[in-house]
Amino acid sequence: MSDTRNVSYHVEGGVAVISVDNPPVNALAPGMREGIIDGLERAGADAAVEAIVLIGAGKNFIAGADIRQFGKARQISTSVSTAALDACEKPVIAAMQGYVLGAGLEHALACHYRIATPDAKLGLPEVSIGVIPAGGGTQRLARLVGPKVAVEMISSGRHVSAVEALNSGIVTQIVSQENLLASAVSYAKDVAHARPLPRVRDMTNQIADAVQHPEVWEAAKKAAVSKARNVRAPHCAIACVEAALTGSFEDGLALEQRLFSELEGSGEAKALRYAFFAEREAKKIPGTPASYKPDGVQSAAIVGAGTMGAGIAICFADVRVPVKVLEVTQEALDRGMKRIQDTYAVRVRRGSLTQEEMNERLTYIQPVLRYEDIGDADVVVEAVFERIDLKEDVFTKLDTVMKEGSLLLTNSSAIDINTMAAVTRRPHQVAGAHFFAPANVMKLCEVVRGEKSSIETILRATKLGRDLGKVSVVAGSCDGFAANRSRAPLVTEMMLMLEEGVLPQQVDKVMVGFGYPMGPFAVSDLSGLDVSYDTCKRRAAADPTYRKLHVPDRMVEMGRKGQKNGAGWYRYNEGDRTPHPDEEVSKIIRDVGCELGIPQREFSDDEILNRLLFASVNEACKILEDGKAYRASDIDVMWLYGFGFPRHRGGLMYWADSIGAKKIFEQVSVWHEQYGKRWKPSQLLAQIAEAGGSLREAQAPNFS
Repeated sequence: MSDTRNVSYHVEGGVAVISVDNPPVNALAPGMREGIIDGLERAGADAAVEAIVLIGAGKNFIAGADIRQFGKARQISTSVSTAALDACEKPVIAAMQGYVLGAGLEHALACHYRIATPDAKLGLPEVSIGVIPAGGGTQRLARLVGPKVAVEMISSGRHVSAVEALNSGIVTQIVSQENLLASAVSYAKDVAHARPLPRVRDMTNQIADAVQHPEVWEAAKKAAVSKARNVRAPHCAIACVEAALTGSFEDGLALEQRLFSELEGSGEAKALRYAFFAEREAKKIPGTPASYKPDGVQSAAIVGAGTMGAGIAICFADVRVPVKVLEVTQEALDRGMKRIQDTYAVRVRRGSLTQEEMNERLTYIQPVLRYEDIGDADVVVEAVFERIDLKEDVFTKLDTVMKEGSLLLTNSSAIDINTMAAVTRRPHQVAGAHFFAPANVMKLCEVVRGEKSSIETILRATKLGRDLGKVSVVAGSCDGFAANRSRAPLVTEMMLMLEEGVLPQQVDKVMVGFGYPMGPFAVSDLSGLDVSYDTCKRRAAADPTYRKLHVPDRMVEMGRKGQKNGAGWYRYNEGDRTPHPDEEVSKIIRDVGCELGIPQREFSDDEILNRLLFASVNEACKILEDGKAYRASDIDVMWLYGFGFPRHRGGLMYWADSIGAKKIFEQVSVWHEQYGKRWKPSQLLAQIAEAGGSLREAQAPNFS
């Protein structure tokens, strides 16, 4: 056996094995493409070698190119090593397991045969970082599985399972994970003398079929375009797949490479790469013991079967962790279980789950009525109504019944973690696990560290979030924690601007134009105005200086609660969720402004956007000053996954850098003079502005 550039080579019974080895996921680092080419040349020159296997060492095939190399000069591109695989005169078999993504799948498509283990996840997810495949992926995939499947996979960036890959024709065989190499060598021997070699680039059947049925392609293209708002990369991917229908492989490859080059250095791609690395950085928890590896949970319990509790229970059932759901009455428990069943039933109707899968997942959820029935769970998540007295009562009981070592977590969205920890004898095992609604859909889990939460508890909680398919980000305990606290000023400003005459549809138009999927007033109607109303009442009771929000209070007091009763910031027709501007809302706004003696005026789009987002940038800086978040990039991750901030803008603080700390500080200072205390500039913002520094690189001096 010989090794070069993280690529090893050896021969087994006339079959050359080229093994890619770059832990942990076998990303293609500089020199590895050359290593693959060297292996192919060596096998080609050896008369004793009849076939070749390309395999990944460890648990993955190749998880794509090394993203850290994007935007840098490279010796050779993926198109060179895939061309070498394609041109090899001896059959090459891709033996795939684990991640087969991006350049990994492109290399597999350039091989003549492809086998995979059941755990393989295949995809071309380049659009998620603002680029497209550049090693022939758009051209080969379209020829192999047809443009309809190809455009959906590439423009969405989604992964497919081994079974789906087999059914679509990407792989030719699924083999045992334990015997992947042996199966690949055996397969290679079987096809060693098969000629001509099946080169994907020369396949024409799928293209010919698409040309004969253009309506199928047009429908697929239309569907892909409809999902590609505000970003360019998916549109470039669509153009490349369409090129496979109308031109040669070489022409399509040339288009693919030209568009990739244009995208690689674009602002969109830079922002998306930043978001990718910010998510990775959020996993790094200062103070982590070097040798500590948190265990996963084997059983769970939820206290409260309301909307949040039901959603969290589904999260556990979806990953096959048995979970007990506790309620205080049979009636409440029955409602909760029906809520869970109804949520799963919607998935079945949409085709994302089979009835059998629904039935199987429901077996992991057990309804119970006694605290004693949940005492053996590895983790318990409290998800009762946001009242301090209720939560204190729950944690007092949990402290009595839960086994030693259980994680005691609260799903509170704002209440101080220390309040709940204080009623237990084990405050070091208490932390926040703030899921975002709907919990079974939203990907953010804000892990909240109390004053006495141990580092082991925080690490176990963040691992739990990741095991549930969430993105875990750590915050300190304060009103609203880091996520909701940083967004609260945005909500405050959009409500106070109403008093000055702005209309909900104006704000929503600006924010959708910025890249949000929905405007904030439409979102408020969806979640219910009464929910925010109750939160504001709690904060007003706790803080005598809290500024009353007159317009939304008036709306709720007039019975306008949102979609749930057909009237909120917008009007909704029966059976229709389309928001319609309502003159009654305009009248309420005018009346309140008149009562308060506030002159009504017009707002520009820029003023609306900046007033909303600058308020939150300023608050994010205060959160870092207070040591309630580790890094500005952590707040960006929270906004991306908790509030739907446009990913192609990187995150709140990354976007703020595109404006500049100095300009933001100057405007915040003006609004401080105009509007008073709530706009007091953060000291950190002032320091970064004076130094000409970067907001997205800001860190907390101390975390508490």
